[in-house]
Amino acid sequence: MPDLEITRVFDAPRELVFAAWSEPGRLASWLGPHGFTGSAVTLDPRPGGHWRACIRSAEGEEHWMHGVYREVSAPERLVFTFAWDTEGDLRTETLVTIGFADLDGKTEMTFTQTGFPTDAERDGHHDGWTSSFDDLTGFIRGKDAR
Repeated sequence: MPDLEITRVFDAPRELVFAAWSEPGRLASWLGPHGFTGSAVTLDPRPGGHWRACIRSAEGEEHWMHGVYREVSAPERLVFTFAWDTEGDLRTETLVTIGFADLDGKTEMTFTQTGFPTDAERDGHHDGWTSSFDDLTGFIRGKDAR
């Protein structure tokens, strides 16, 4: 099965980058590729806790996603499942693992998503996450990247 790995360095302490993933208001500020906004985010960041989020296009098209936290080790690591809520479409559940390493006040984030059934699904997620992480960079700088 094809896997996805993306590494980014953010000019921010890892506590802030971790909070951008684990606090609903912060996650909603950057989640989704360019042209989308996080319109609803609920998080229960603890092992066994559920999360659910919606991203909305400029045209109002909504895409819901959900999962369950497997590991929460603030501010070093997050592990959770990821699946799209698409009526009539049973998409594969994947596993996301995110490591947050301290680099003298900066943060190296290593994002890994495993369990894709096809290269095409992995590549689609690569494009979406890469765009989202551009927005995360802007959010961390205190700017509206959208």
